[in-house]
Amino acid sequence: MDGSLHLETGAADAPFYLAQGDECDVFTAAYTNNLPVLLKGPTGCGKTRFVAHMAAQLGRPLYTVACHDDLAAADLIGRYLLKGGETVWVDGPLTRAVREGAICYLDEVVEARKDVTVVLHPLTDDRRILPIDRTGEELEAAPGFMLVASYNPGYQNILKTLKPSTRQRFLSMEFDFPAAPVEARIVAQESGLDPDRCAALVRLAGKLRGLKGQDLEEGVSTRLVVYAATLIAQGMSVDRAILAAMVEPLTDDEDIKRGLLDLVTAVFG
Repeated sequence: MDGSLHLETGAADAPFYLAQGDECDVFTAAYTNNLPVLLKGPTGCGKTRFVAHMAAQLGRPLYTVACHDDLAAADLIGRYLLKGGETVWVDGPLTRAVREGAICYLDEVVEARKDVTVVLHPLTDDRRILPIDRTGEELEAAPGFMLVASYNPGYQNILKTLKPSTRQRFLSMEFDFPAAPVEARIVAQESGLDPDRCAALVRLAGKLRGLKGQDLEEGVSTRLVVYAATLIAQGMSVDRAILAAMVEPLTDDEDIKRGLLDLVTAVFG
């Protein structure tokens, strides 16, 4: 249906995720009790990886939808399409998840159009139904279905936020960047770089995150730290890897870049 859709099945080997607290227990309890979950936190702090990890642990298929400005309810529910001279109904990812008892993850849900949240409401209470006006169906969620959504509260403006009436339909969990020792372990696991060198990259990331709201709109994500470590592990120089993965993605302003590079020099010498 939509180019932003990604499907994973409940694989035996769960994607690597290092828990920071009891988030795995909370998610499991929500799944067991048919409760929807909202994940809040900065971009690149591990929300998507967490959902993929939990879906695999629970043995459920996972439909991931990256929400954007043009994503409408029809992209999630489905639409009639012309195939081989016939008009046929094609389910969207949300409808497939409801039918199959899968987990549907709406990443950055506030980016989607307003009609999307209205569609979600009947799935987030004890009805657990999905009305499909175009076909006249009223689907009851199959056992195992779970609705998960995420957004970045620090990056939203007044025009892009969740209404209280929607937020209060979900259990919510706050995510943030891991503590430095935990983040260094994650970076080492994901990149193959030795832990001491990963710890230095994480220290730099912490300094860069301290500039959020001053010179930078967003701090460097754990994802970008992993990218830098991966390049270094493959033989790239530290300076070049940091420029490509931890400086250039943060800003286009040349003066700010120079300031960030000065900070890199201060941390790495």
